[in-house]
Amino acid sequence: MRAVSLGVHHPGTTPLHRIPAGPKLTLLFGYGIVVVALSGPWPPTAAVGFSLLLAMSARVPLRDLWRGLRPMLLIVGVLAGFQAWQRGWPAAVEVAATVLALVVAATTFTATTPTDRLLDAITRGLEPFRRFGIRPEKVALAFSLMIAAIPRIADIAAETRDAARARGLERSPRAYLTPLAIRTVAHAHATGEALQARGLGDD
Repeated sequence: MRAVSLGVHHPGTTPLHRIPAGPKLTLLFGYGIVVVALSGPWPPTAAVGFSLLLAMSARVPLRDLWRGLRPMLLIVGVLAGFQAWQRGWPAAVEVAATVLALVVAATTFTATTPTDRLLDAITRGLEPFRRFGIRPEKVALAFSLMIAAIPRIADIAAETRDAARARGLERSPRAYLTPLAIRTVAHAHATGEALQARGLGDD
């Protein structure tokens, strides 16, 4: 079966490309737990370096790393600023580095994993839970919609930032965050209406 791409997967022959989707997803989940459990400014910073090394070893294009990081930068900046104000710079570095390490790792994962194989792995992994009322196909659909939404939200973020800059409000968080939230929710509603029109989710 031909691999399906949502604009984030890049075929290759690196060791990360050769790991099956299921084990790779498990490794990503475990890595995320480890990164979140790290404390202090320096261990999460080292995790950022490790995530970047993974991306380099998988030959992930810099434009894709930037595409994954770009919509998060303002959010990370706000969180870091709040933490610096409340708890000092070590906490700010810890929060910012943790988020960046996870985003880079997730971007590397999607860049080295065909979407159809990822969704097949999710469906197989959740199959034992069908007896408890969980429908693996719907979970896989939700995951695919989330992956598909990432590039669109990044585009919305860039368009919103450009619009704020054109009005001379590039330094106003409200001028950026409020339209971004409204447009993102509108995109989610439009996606839901499209699914409903196709008879998905009626049950």
